[in-house]
Amino acid sequence: MVGLPEKMNSFLNNRWLVFVASMWVQSCSGIGYLYGSISPVIKSTMGYNQRQIAILGVAKDIGDAIGFVAGSLCEVAPIWVVLFIGVAQNFFGYGLVWLTVNGTLPELPLWVLCICIFVGTNGETYFNTGALVSGVQNFPKSRGPVVGILKGFAGLSGAILTQVYTMFNFPDQASIIFVVAVGPTIVISALMFIVRPVGGHKQAKQSDGMSFLALYGVCLILAAYLLAVLILQDLVNLDQTILTVLTIGLMILVLLPVAIPITLVFFSTKSDHSAEESLLSEDQKRESVENEKSTEVILSEVEDETPSGVESLPADEREKRISHLQARLVQAAADGAVKVKKKKGPRRGEDFTLMQALVKADFLLMFFSLVLASGSGLTIIDNLGQMCESLGYENPHIFVSMISIWNFLGRVGGGYFSELVVRKYAYPRPVAMAAVQIVMSCSLFYYAMAGPGAIYVVSVVMGSCYGAHWAVVPSAASELFGLKSFGALYNFLTLASPAGSLIFSGVIASGIYDYEAKKQSGQINHALTDGEALTCYGTICYSITCGILSGLCLIAFVLSMTVVYRTKRVYTQLYGNQRT
Repeated sequence: MVGLPEKMNSFLNNRWLVFVASMWVQSCSGIGYLYGSISPVIKSTMGYNQRQIAILGVAKDIGDAIGFVAGSLCEVAPIWVVLFIGVAQNFFGYGLVWLTVNGTLPELPLWVLCICIFVGTNGETYFNTGALVSGVQNFPKSRGPVVGILKGFAGLSGAILTQVYTMFNFPDQASIIFVVAVGPTIVISALMFIVRPVGGHKQAKQSDGMSFLALYGVCLILAAYLLAVLILQDLVNLDQTILTVLTIGLMILVLLPVAIPITLVFFSTKSDHSAEESLLSEDQKRESVENEKSTEVILSEVEDETPSGVESLPADEREKRISHLQARLVQAAADGAVKVKKKKGPRRGEDFTLMQALVKADFLLMFFSLVLASGSGLTIIDNLGQMCESLGYENPHIFVSMISIWNFLGRVGGGYFSELVVRKYAYPRPVAMAAVQIVMSCSLFYYAMAGPGAIYVVSVVMGSCYGAHWAVVPSAASELFGLKSFGALYNFLTLASPAGSLIFSGVIASGIYDYEAKKQSGQINHALTDGEALTCYGTICYSITCGILSGLCLIAFVLSMTVVYRTKRVYTQLYGNQRT
């Protein structure tokens, strides 16, 4: 009988505990999504105009996307080092912003605040990279659900931190910046030694299906609870006691997934394969991994060895022929009867370095599709506070939290449905990306046409579709370009959002907003000074911008469908024999 110390050791090294801890890290790491709540406070306190707020937003977006250091560091340093650097940057950057806004420090120039926000938000890249790298390495056969859930909690973090802010009843609005600086610092410092690759998990386990299903259930309950709390706060003036109780309920739901590793380790009666793995020595695990790698190299050559006539056969017959050829090739290589020829470089489905991926058309098409679509989504998220003000809504926090909740659902749903696409139909995962881009285009066009309830439509659709991108794209990148340099590949792809936002928000949206604001105030020929702030009212403030973004999302759809067409054969080889 296994004793309690052994079970505790197994619990601390359980990959599901690591996954749940990564979820908690992500639940307070989506700092950038709170900018819609922070920017009005900075604008009113510092006397900035919309152009200056847009410049701060671009600094935030760039900090949120430049993760080359984090990605490279994951390959040479423990995950806790990566998380610690992120914690230090977050605390230092947003701590200085808070001290400036509340008047503790003298008023800093705009460029200094840009640096502070850049440094603070850049800490988020370390949190995301550490959580995702450990997740996909611990669950290599369940990348869609893992990435979707982890990125989903990052998207939900804005709503969670906002709810924590309301519970403490701070005396001034600037305290939300204090929550951003201190909250992630405390949580991630407590978890940094738990989040790590634990190794030895190359196959899906029997218990994984039920565990992921339980997590999806918790995610849906959590989103429904937060949405109900937001509606209640919007309709009723709640006192502080009720707000505190609601926030405690939220914290219980966030902590609930830890029941999964507890159940698997302490109460499971079935002998799961993971229990057997924990008994293997490190040498045995290493030998197993090396054998799998050598087999993967041999199987990657099947495309070179396949007779040309096989391609013309029906799908089922082709799969049988290829599987038979794989078995023959492995046996022949093991007996020394054949020598698999060397390749000049990796082919899709194998491990690429970042430089190798950058010369591949599929990688670049995915990147530029993200520039257009996720850049458009981030522009809406960053300007949501001003969009609400222009339509006469007094409390933008409700919509910021709403877009955060739907961002969360989009990421979880994007991971789940894209996994169905590849597992059931062996169809390229980027088709899910194309689907959400066409929906984004329609919702933006609806706002541009000033449809009824447009702000609600945009909050729901843009939040969910933007979130779905970040469940689909990392999974697709890991499938097409491998896991070895996943951190670097992922962080390069995240550059797409600020690259788009730099133009769409920093130039187009802010320029049109200030032009319409001056037009409404009768100062059309008047140049704005740094300390002058004008407010625009009505749908016209952002309708032209949304029309432009709608067209850009259509172009992104075309680029994504091009990737789908180019990678059909790859996904057939990866998942064709797994269809049910």
